[in-house]
Amino acid sequence: MPEGHTIHRLARDLRTTFAGAAVHTGTLQERFAEGAAKLDGTTLAKTEAHGKHLFLHFSQDALRSTVHIHLGLYGKFPIQPQPAQPPRGALRLRLENDTAWADLRGPTACDLITRDEHDTILARLGPDPLRTDADPDRAWARISKSRMAIGALLMSQDVLSGIGNVYRAEVLFRHGISPFRAGREITREEWDAVWADLVVLLKAGVRAGRIVTTRPEDRPRRGRPRREESFYVYRRTGQPCRICGAEVRTELMVARNLFWCPSCQAH
Repeated sequence: MPEGHTIHRLARDLRTTFAGAAVHTGTLQERFAEGAAKLDGTTLAKTEAHGKHLFLHFSQDALRSTVHIHLGLYGKFPIQPQPAQPPRGALRLRLENDTAWADLRGPTACDLITRDEHDTILARLGPDPLRTDADPDRAWARISKSRMAIGALLMSQDVLSGIGNVYRAEVLFRHGISPFRAGREITREEWDAVWADLVVLLKAGVRAGRIVTTRPEDRPRRGRPRREESFYVYRRTGQPCRICGAEVRTELMVARNLFWCPSCQAH
């Protein structure tokens, strides 16, 4: 499932490509036929990302003028230059103008919603480190009182938005925090450092279009790191820790494989 940096990058690219002018919309799926017809020929006013949720706000007076999208595990929304290919298959939504087109396929959600419904969705989500209006104190209020493991809390989108399996594993390693420690055992100083690091890492992910969490001094060579050089522990089960040499371990936590170093992240 795409993590938060991917959705923010997509929102940025859709805004750059389609916002501010009339957009043609279409679909090949009955479930979104009415929505696509209502939006066809209207102007995309702005795009918005919050965690793993994407919103397309269209400038029209209709009650429902915002498209809410959640890509889920299989959703794709690539932007391509004209000429467009003929619509085909399980096409949920096409955006098109004179220079580009983008086909949304396989999302978990794609619905035309009201402003109140948009606000309701945001209200149930935790703060997103990539948003300027994010309040890390909201997440801290939940974490500091919880008996749940911090590795599970970071994956709870109602606690913190946009963090997935990669950022969960890597940010905890970068701060030497065991993923099994209860949230209430995390100090405020540790949380502030984790939040600040997530802001930096996610912004870098938006710029680069990929996740890189290793520091330059911890990579075997200079320059753009290869994928296998980009992480400290993620998907490195059984390999030596880049810092201490201990064997990286994995265990299932909240239905996802958790990766950690038992030495650098000791209880």
